[in-house]
Amino acid sequence: MIDRRLKRLEGLARLLDSRFRIPGLGIRVGLDAVIGLIPGIGDMAMGLVSVYLVTQALAMGSRKRVIAQMLANIGIDFIIGAIPVIGDIFDIGFKANNRNIALLKRDYARHRL
Repeated sequence: MIDRRLKRLEGLARLLDSRFRIPGLGIRVGLDAVIGLIPGIGDMAMGLVSVYLVTQALAMGSRKRVIAQMLANIGIDFIIGAIPVIGDIFDIGFKANNRNIALLKRDYARHRL
């Protein structure tokens, strides 16, 4: 059950952070970078989806330390991502959701939540 949930969350993180490849550059982007271009609401909307990943990690029994790291990643992504142009470039490189899924997978592998 948790393995399926983890796979589903991994797919969501990939969609948000690295689903599409920019032709000719080889850079991967996701909906977070694209929707984040919408001033004001883009970063807020994507932040809420990122928080959904954290709520699922909580439901799976992740340790508090992992949850705190996940929230820190979202906070960094939200704050820097809100800066026009610089934030959009940062979103492409930071990939908070992929980072958070990696944290969750490591926690799961170590502690079999």
